[in-house]
Amino acid sequence: MNRQEREAAARRIMERAGPATVPPDLYAQVLRRGGRKLRRRLLVRRVAGLLLLAAVVAFTVWALTARPWVEPPSRTTPPLTGW
Repeated sequence: MNRQEREAAARRIMERAGPATVPPDLYAQVLRRGGRKLRRRLLVRRVAGLLLLAAVVAFTVWALTARPWVEPPSRTTPPLTGW
């Protein structure tokens, strides 16, 4: 397909009639669905934030009670040398 044929094909496509009409309540539907999406997204963010906060609090409480950074006490006495 050469350039002139492509231009002619593009003109034919652009000259075609577009959709006959747009439904009259389309704008209201779009607003309703968009508002619903925004509310869901906000709810998901809040729930995710609360879960993250709960995980941080649970980890902090565990770390303060278990103290994983402290070496556990020895179960046997060390050998006695130098007597």
